[in-house]
This record gives sequence, structure tokens and C-alpha cells, in this order.
Amino acid sequence: MGHVNNAVYFTYLETARTRFFYEKLALSTLTELPVILAEASCSYKSAVRFGETLVVGLGIARIGNKSFDIAYRITAEDGRLVVEARTVMVTYDYEKETTIVIPENLKMLLQSHLFEGQTAG
Repeated sequence: MGHVNNAVYFTYLETARTRFFYEKLALSTLTELPVILAEASCSYKSAVRFGETLVVGLGIARIGNKSFDIAYRITAEDGRLVVEARTVMVTYDYEKETTIVIPENLKMLLQSHLFEGQTAG
């Protein structure tokens, strides 16, 4: 075999998403972020061999009232497309165990990272 297992890509997505929120929101811990993963999908385009360097890019694809989508592209260092993926994130109050409207500061951050041509909805 010698290729990266399909399940590993979801870890790559989570790592990129976590780094994005830490850097953009200046979080000290993830418990400060009121989101929960609702859905994840991944379309595999090219196999990756162990030892290859990958780049994970992401951006906000859709903003709703209580949820938003993050779109991802993973490319190999030779430029070939490896994965296209999407996650649906829902804003969530962990104490009350219920969904909430996206807080204004988070919505502004998301809007500043919308893919070109996308609109908030």
C-alpha cells in the first residue's frame, strides 16, 4: 500500500481548522470557541505516499444564522490536488447544550474569510 489512510485526512482538516481559529481569534483554549462539528465530507482526488509534504488551505464557504461551512483544499508540494473537503460547523452553547446564533465577533471574522464570490446567507 504505502499511501496515507483516508481517515487521516479528517485529522489534517481538524488541525488546520483549529490553527485557523487559534490564530484568527487569539484563543488561549478551544473551550472559548462556541462551535461544534455537525458534518464532514471529503472527496479524494489523488493518493499520497508516506513522507510527502501537504498543504491544507481553508476558507469560509457559507455563513448562515447558526452554522457556517468551511471548505478545504489539500495539495501536495508538487501542486497536485489531493483532497477537497467541507465541514459544517454549528455555533453551540455547551453549558445550555443548545445551538445559538453566531456571535457577532465570530460572524465578522467569518465574513472576512469568505471565498471570493460567496455571500453570507
